[in-house]
Amino acid sequence: MEKHIKSKHRVAEYGEVLTPSHIVNAMLDLVEQETVRIDSRFLEPACGTGNFLIAILERKLRVVEQRYRKNQLEFERYAVLAVSSLYGIDLLLDNVEECRHRLYQTFDRVYTAIYEEKTKEDCRESVRFILSCNILHGDALSLKTVGENPQPIIFPEWSLVNGSMLKRRDFAFHELVNHASMRELPLFSDQGEEVFIPEPVKEYPPVHFLEVAHAYND
Repeated sequence: MEKHIKSKHRVAEYGEVLTPSHIVNAMLDLVEQETVRIDSRFLEPACGTGNFLIAILERKLRVVEQRYRKNQLEFERYAVLAVSSLYGIDLLLDNVEECRHRLYQTFDRVYTAIYEEKTKEDCRESVRFILSCNILHGDALSLKTVGENPQPIIFPEWSLVNGSMLKRRDFAFHELVNHASMRELPLFSDQGEEVFIPEPVKEYPPVHFLEVAHAYND
C-alpha cells in the first residue's frame, strides 16, 4: 500500500502530500507524447521524493530500450540524455536526496538488467552527477536555493552534440520564469513563430557523455 504522507507535521508545515502512482500516471497520460520523447524536458517544482519524475523516466527508458538495447553505447547515450531531461526542486533536503537516489535506481535497474557485467561505472557516475545538478534543494517560489546562504537556482541544460558529446549550458531559473511569464512566449517552437530564447549564465565545452562526472568534478 502506498504511503501518501511522511508525517502530519510535514503536511502542516510544508503542505507535503505524495501523489499516488495511479494519479501520477493518469496525469502523465494527458501529455503522453512528451513523456515518450527522450529529450523532452520536465521540471517538477515541488518534486518530493520523485514520483512524477520517476514515472516519466520509466516511460523514457522503455523507449530507449526498445530502440537501442542491441547497441550498448547507443543505449547508454540516450539513457543518459533521458535522465538529463528531468529537473526537480524541493524545500526538504531528505526529499531531494531520496529523489536523486530513486531516479538513479530506476536507471540502474534497467541498465543492469540488460547489460549485466558489461555495464560501465563511468555511465553510472555520469547519471549520478547529472542528478546532483538537476535535482536541487531550493524554493520554487523564491527561486533560490535553501540553506545558510541562499543563491539563485541555476539549472544546467544538457544536449547531445556531435554524436556522443554532451554540451552543458547553465541558466538562471529566475530568468526563465520571469521572462517567459512577462512575454508569454514559449521557450521553443516548431511552428516558426517568435519565441523567448534565454541567455545562459555559463557555457562549457562539450565532453563525452561518459566523462561528464570527471570533467566537471576536476
